[in-house]
Amino acid sequence: MFTLTGAQVVDVDGTREANVVIDEESGRIVSVGDEVEGETRDVSGNVIAPGLIDSHVHLMMDSRPNVAGYMQETHERGCFRAAANFQKTLEAGVTTVRDLGAPRDLGTTAKATVAAGELDGPRVLACGENITMTGGHGHYWGREADGPDEVRKAAREQLKRGADVVKCMATGGVLTEGAVTGAPELSEEEMRALVEAASAKGIPTAAHAHGKAGIQNASRAGITSIEHGMFMDQETAKILVENGTYWVPTASAVLEIVENGIDAGIPEEAVAKAEEAAAAFEKAWEHALDAGVKIAMGTDAGTPFNKHGQNALREMELMVEYGLSPEETLKAATVTAAELLGLDDVGKVSEGYVADLVVLDADPSEDASAWRTVSTVFREGSQVV
Repeated sequence: MFTLTGAQVVDVDGTREANVVIDEESGRIVSVGDEVEGETRDVSGNVIAPGLIDSHVHLMMDSRPNVAGYMQETHERGCFRAAANFQKTLEAGVTTVRDLGAPRDLGTTAKATVAAGELDGPRVLACGENITMTGGHGHYWGREADGPDEVRKAAREQLKRGADVVKCMATGGVLTEGAVTGAPELSEEEMRALVEAASAKGIPTAAHAHGKAGIQNASRAGITSIEHGMFMDQETAKILVENGTYWVPTASAVLEIVENGIDAGIPEEAVAKAEEAAAAFEKAWEHALDAGVKIAMGTDAGTPFNKHGQNALREMELMVEYGLSPEETLKAATVTAAELLGLDDVGKVSEGYVADLVVLDADPSEDASAWRTVSTVFREGSQVV
């Protein structure tokens, strides 16, 4: 046992002065209050917050400007890169990530490596390979499938390899050459087959979707979360609310492409598509907030100039710029994200919860920039930063 003393504690339940007693053996919080047990660690003047949950990353990517380079590399090199990204992620105060697409078994192997204690890293939940139509977005490391039966089999393959979520591509995307960003790719019927396969195992689903038709198809099919959703309109936002579909906006991803542009080596086609999406994104936020769409934080870390270790820092600030309060942003990156991922014991500084904790210099419920002041990180009760 040890106790963090002298700090303010902040989570969705508010900010309060309290000691946090941690059982390092179980990796859980024993109490939050006046109690002191075991060694004391004085963190006076600081803030203790729950570790962030990034609902959308690509651990094997390194934010290079052109994704075509990955196709020339070995699978093994991607594994080493993912391992290098573990520490960067922890240093940003992110203690749980959801990997939403990697070649073969890379994502699920990363999960197993951290879970076995072989490497320090954030808790990893993984989708395995993303499921896409033949030649569709992300086909270069996805599982191509056409028609409900093929999609159902592809989903079952991901479940067999231990996927925590099954992801598909409902529309085209920015980084795939020749793809039309908002155009529907997998049909509603195909995604229903995917959802049925995943639901049989109690596994949630996710859909990359930019255009409103693809977003609506995915939500009506029962997909758990929409990733990106850049062209969401008022009607589409209402459909998400009606179906209880989460939205993971990944604001950092498209803005990094637009801001760095062609001169930084990003393909001209990708920049043009990103600029079109960015122009619609502000309206998408307005529609989502007006309708009350459930929002979970995710960054798409690994995409061009969207660096692991810096991803969540900017994402939290952008979410405030787009209309969430700092308190709502904290909720999106903790308890709402935990709910989306199917986790019921992370995301709060509370008795019985896993001790995934971050020590900050400032209160993130008042200022989203507080995540730039990470000094110490605990994962399951052990100090990793």
